[in-house]
Amino acid sequence: MSERRCPKCGSVYPETARFCPRDGNMLVEAQSKASPAASPSGGDTAVRTPRTPRGGLRLDRASTLSGQILDTRYQVVKKLGEGGMSYVYLAREVATGAEVAIKVLSPKLATDRSSVERLRREAGLAMRLDHANVCRILRLGESEDGLIYLVMPFLDGELLSDREVRGGPMELATGIDVLRQVCTGLHHAHELQIVHRDLKPENIMLVPEDGGRHRAVVMDFGLAKERRADPAIAKLTATGIILGTPEFMSPEQIRGRPLDARSDIYALGIVGFEMFTGRLPFQGRNAQEMMIARLLDKALGRALQANPDARYTTALDFADALTATHDGGLFSKLKEKLK
Repeated sequence: MSERRCPKCGSVYPETARFCPRDGNMLVEAQSKASPAASPSGGDTAVRTPRTPRGGLRLDRASTLSGQILDTRYQVVKKLGEGGMSYVYLAREVATGAEVAIKVLSPKLATDRSSVERLRREAGLAMRLDHANVCRILRLGESEDGLIYLVMPFLDGELLSDREVRGGPMELATGIDVLRQVCTGLHHAHELQIVHRDLKPENIMLVPEDGGRHRAVVMDFGLAKERRADPAIAKLTATGIILGTPEFMSPEQIRGRPLDARSDIYALGIVGFEMFTGRLPFQGRNAQEMMIARLLDKALGRALQANPDARYTTALDFADALTATHDGGLFSKLKEKLK
């Protein structure tokens, strides 16, 4: 039997494996000791084209995993949600009973090289993240019947977007606490040269903790991109397709220009504006919005600058400015004016 090797850590796996569970890298053909000629002409750098799921795999299997065992390792409990290219489930690890969240790639996309590369890239980047305010990727795997999946810690909380719908504009001290936590999580990623590129309330989870406080966790680095992109990643974005959510995109992202940490800060500025006002900053104009905009110019306004050079240099600078705004009583003055 031929083997496959991880080009990053050097670990060797059976030929049926496609990804290294340690770091998420796509495996390459390893030269067989029994038959050196079996190695492709390109040596051990050739990457096998993703195979077509086996004949026994229905294309809807990824959407109907509830109650089943995945890859002999995970008991799938229920579906938590779905998107354009994946399904997310609550599951329990058979060996330990630990609850996890599993994102399963749609089989229709599993045979598409760019989709598989995007998932591999998401796992490879997120496995490097290790912070309380960032959701980690624990494992990238492939089942015997060809399903490709990501395993993450299960976070029993509420999405910030759902909290906004349920509770309306957030109380100032609570909101600043949430934003500061997101800032620290983003700063950790930025220090590793990773940019999220799709920060929005739907990608921030609020997990209840003792004392009534909530831990804010940045989710879904599926659009994350290393600042120093390698040729394979650059090739994925060469089509000119803009990835992200328009309402929270920075001007440079909409224009398809290079992104860095300041683009995430811009998106977080819009998230903060919506948290405190219940609306996006670029909708209708009225006296109330204008007063808010004038006061937010002290903190959120700078994060929303169209010119990246005019924004905060780091997410922690943004966090400090938010605290200064609160301590200075600017929002209290605003409330008095709006009475």
